Amino acid sequence: MRNRKYDPDFKREAVRLVVEEKLSVREVERNLGITYGVLKDWVQKHRDHQDAAFIGSMSPLSPEVQLKQLRKENDQLRRERDILKKAVAIFSTDPHRYSGS
Repeated sequence: MRNRKYDPDFKREAVRLVVEEKLSVREVERNLGITYGVLKDWVQKHRDHQDAAFIGSMSPLSPEVQLKQLRKENDQLRRERDILKKAVAIFSTDPHRYSGS
């Protein structure tokens, strides 16, 4: 299982739901899809450090790095789209060929 990265605003909002809205840690974890036990640590970190709790936990990406990542993602999406187009073309040519009839 790989560790997920959460941005500081997401962490602050999740903690706010527990601290201010009085929702249970388990409920917020379940609703937001946060790994079990992680939010409890965030709440404690918030109590210890208040507003400074989540500053700098994710460094912003430079525009060049963002552009590179977006181009890579765009290429991947185009490849996936092209594969799906080919699959649709294959399966729509003869509907009985692949139906098991």
